[in-house]
Amino acid sequence: MSDKARADAASAEPVKKAYKIDGMSCASCAVSIESMLGATEGVESATVNFANEKLMVDYDAAQLNDDDIIAVVRQTGYNAALEAESGGASGKVTLGVKGMSCASCSASVESMLNATEGVSSAVVNFAAERVTVEYDPSQVKLPHLKRVVADIGYELVELDEDDDGSQAEEAKVRAAWKRLIVSAGLASAVMIVMMVHMFITPVPGYLGIVALLGAPVVFGTGRHVHLTAFKAMKAGRPNMDVLVSLGSLPPFIIGLGGFFFPIQTFIEMATTIMTFHLIGKYLEVRAKGRASQAIRKLVQMGAKTANVIVNDEEIEVDVKELEVGDIMIVRPGEKIPTDGVVVSGGSLVDESMATGEPVPVEKSETDEVIGATVNKQGVLRVRVTKVGKDTFLSQVIKMVEECQGSKVPIQEFADRVTGYFVPVILGLTALTFVSFNVFPEFHREILIWGAEFLPWVNPDLTPLTLAFVTATAVLVIACPCALGLGTPTALMVGSGIGAEKGILIRNGEAVQTLKDVAVVAFDKTGTITAGKPAVTDITVFQDAGATANGNGNGSDPEQRVLLYAASIENASEHPLAQAVVDSAADRGIKPSEVSEFEAVTGKGVRGTVDGTEVLVGSRALLEAAGIPTGAYEAQLRVFEDQAKTAMLVAAGGRALGIIAVADPIKEDSAQAVAELEHQGIRTAMITGDNERTANAIARTVGITRVISGVLPDGKVDEVRRLQDEYGLVAMVGDGINDAPALKQANIGVAIGTGTDIAIEAADVTLVRGELSALVTAVNLSRATFRKIKENYFWAWFYNAVAVPVAMFGLLHPMIGAAAMSVSSLNVVYNSLRLKRVLIEPGYTRGRSSASSGSSGTPGSPRLSGSPAAAERADAAGTEGAIPATVTPGTHTTAPAGEKEPMPAAENATTITLTKDEEDVMATETTTLNIKGMACQGCVASVQAALSQLDGVNEATVSLESNSATVQFDSAKLGQQELANAVAQAGYEVVN
Repeated sequence: MSDKARADAASAEPVKKAYKIDGMSCASCAVSIESMLGATEGVESATVNFANEKLMVDYDAAQLNDDDIIAVVRQTGYNAALEAESGGASGKVTLGVKGMSCASCSASVESMLNATEGVSSAVVNFAAERVTVEYDPSQVKLPHLKRVVADIGYELVELDEDDDGSQAEEAKVRAAWKRLIVSAGLASAVMIVMMVHMFITPVPGYLGIVALLGAPVVFGTGRHVHLTAFKAMKAGRPNMDVLVSLGSLPPFIIGLGGFFFPIQTFIEMATTIMTFHLIGKYLEVRAKGRASQAIRKLVQMGAKTANVIVNDEEIEVDVKELEVGDIMIVRPGEKIPTDGVVVSGGSLVDESMATGEPVPVEKSETDEVIGATVNKQGVLRVRVTKVGKDTFLSQVIKMVEECQGSKVPIQEFADRVTGYFVPVILGLTALTFVSFNVFPEFHREILIWGAEFLPWVNPDLTPLTLAFVTATAVLVIACPCALGLGTPTALMVGSGIGAEKGILIRNGEAVQTLKDVAVVAFDKTGTITAGKPAVTDITVFQDAGATANGNGNGSDPEQRVLLYAASIENASEHPLAQAVVDSAADRGIKPSEVSEFEAVTGKGVRGTVDGTEVLVGSRALLEAAGIPTGAYEAQLRVFEDQAKTAMLVAAGGRALGIIAVADPIKEDSAQAVAELEHQGIRTAMITGDNERTANAIARTVGITRVISGVLPDGKVDEVRRLQDEYGLVAMVGDGINDAPALKQANIGVAIGTGTDIAIEAADVTLVRGELSALVTAVNLSRATFRKIKENYFWAWFYNAVAVPVAMFGLLHPMIGAAAMSVSSLNVVYNSLRLKRVLIEPGYTRGRSSASSGSSGTPGSPRLSGSPAAAERADAAGTEGAIPATVTPGTHTTAPAGEKEPMPAAENATTITLTKDEEDVMATETTTLNIKGMACQGCVASVQAALSQLDGVNEATVSLESNSATVQFDSAKLGQQELANAVAQAGYEVVN
């Protein structure tokens, strides 16, 4: 590193970079690289993802640079290159290199570029045929770099920045396939000649034939295995290639001794072992490609070209040429090229790519659109607001890559063990060889017993031969690969699934932590609620009709009340005023001109509309004008108890009605909260609103605990209190003031419709902004971690069983080589099965019933009824299934530190029963016609009241039909009890 570079780096912040590793063959390789970097001064952390061959390093730029990191990796016997980054204008570019044929070529290119003035770093990846160059654009330009390389006989070519790595991956698959075809063909020929020689007739020159057929396999297609093994041994860090090399090279060489001595040959065994290894590696490369296809899919989603307006003409340009401010034309069926804002036109846009939501979203002027989403109907003119790496899609790709390159805490123990795995296997191999020679009779007795049911066991061989065959079996049966693939493949698949469903997980630790949260704390505005006030109710007083005069906007009294209010509020800048104006516009009401407008601080607004004095505001505003409000007090309190802001409207000295404005609760908030509670996760709301408003919101959605009147800087303290009381806490928020609390929580969850600061502070981002995605995220966390544990179980189980069996001589080396390959594939394909697990909330899947959650979840209720029903419920729980429809209810707070029993409403589920099970539960279904419901809040109140009754299995309330369909146990309650529950909620059953 030059003095200038050192000086520049001295003031630099710690950096985090990704490197591509070439040459790893098992988890031991990854552990070796991590340990070497971890012992390097200046490196804060180093994490290797064996599955996608990526290294993530946090290091102090004042002490190290990219060359230093790559040099350390090379000391361990592997190749490294800086992860491809585009953008030559920024001083860093990744280019393709043509004409290289060996490592000397790559060294020449690298040295020439590093000697060029203005180049601070140049790293060549010979395997990928790429070079990453960091340079000062003020001193050297890209064409000059190309000439420097051309002068020594090579060519630099620019890469497509949308390259998703698929070409390199396909090249790996092709190379592995070629090795497989050659080795499998020759090995098959060896086996055929061997069977003819053994069972039909002696083959003249048999040893020479199998040696000629096997040599290309062991020394040709398997050459890279021996080279990697040599490098690993030279670095003092043996890996799986060492085991395969020792299992194939010595047997082949010893077999050649048959030309000179009357000994048994092992050339057939060596050839078969290498072939099985190459078969396994080919299948593993293909499977790993399927596991890592999430990034590839994301990259391929982007549009390649865009139609832009230049000098009043429409031209087609490459997306890479777009600049902020350009105006794009997007026609029906086309992808929106990049992030922007609609300047004209209207359409429906399919945003399922970003949010996972299949229903198209209506877009019109001033609405934001996301690049790579699909325009479904009209023509849109869109102004570009973000390009390149600033776009939503690029940020999603970055977050998915970061998650796939990270580790979960459970992997740390596996990595420590993996670091000792190969040395231990080598020790056991030596021990086995010695034991067979020192205690031959002991082992022969075991082999005689095994020969009775295992046809490949031959106890008649000499002790030395038995020792050699058994030691080889121990070498090739051990499989550290399965241990190394257990976590990263599951993370790669899980993070990809999350991205497709609009759930972005920043790191692997969040996957393990999210599944264990005890409490989810919600911010209110923008999280539980929509974050935008809207008119929810309009009440017209009986004596108002004669006073309110129309102006052509309709004679309906409710319209006239809204007309007066909208006309006055149209002159106000208050957020609630805009809600009234928007409501009038939605109904086609055009506000009238206002004169003598006045905003009365803390009370409301007043003005003159069509010659009539109009007042909109609080009780105090009307009473100050001599208009009594006592007769309307009851209705005002009803609205206020529902967390609504009630504005009285008066005209001509008489009160006309009340307009209620509220921040509406998101459609799925109550259902999402109910499912979280059902899974044993407590819910809390931390808000700055007053206690009365907060409690009203909490009652509606079923929140367990309310913490109100909290200032922005107090949210961190409240999160700490919840952590002290319950343990792991997840915080869900969307605003700038939520960012500190998101960091304090064990898991920070940002609503994607919120601010960038909140999203940056979070561990998980819900792109769609709906709380249903939070339930999906929890289920995804549990399902992913379950796969990780399954992978580790099978990897440990395989090695724990197979190695001892091999040590006793009961396993043939060729069978062991095949089993080793199967072990790795089992882990990868088990992770791929994660794609088939249902993780969405049941109510979003359109199901009307579900079983209980896993019995292993603290606080989860068990289903009553037959053992078969409970068994099915547990089985569903193991696949991440959760109740399809869970009705929200009002909950009470348990004593500190205790987990309260779930209310009866939380057991309101319906499961598919057999005929015998149906006899156990005497269920009845009835429909109640209900009077008095006016909004979704009323629906939630009635549903909660019915669901809390002991004996109610399911309650579905409809505002459209003003009815409730209830399934209940007729042995516990009847129609009258149901009607009483509805009456207590403030409504009337009119059946």
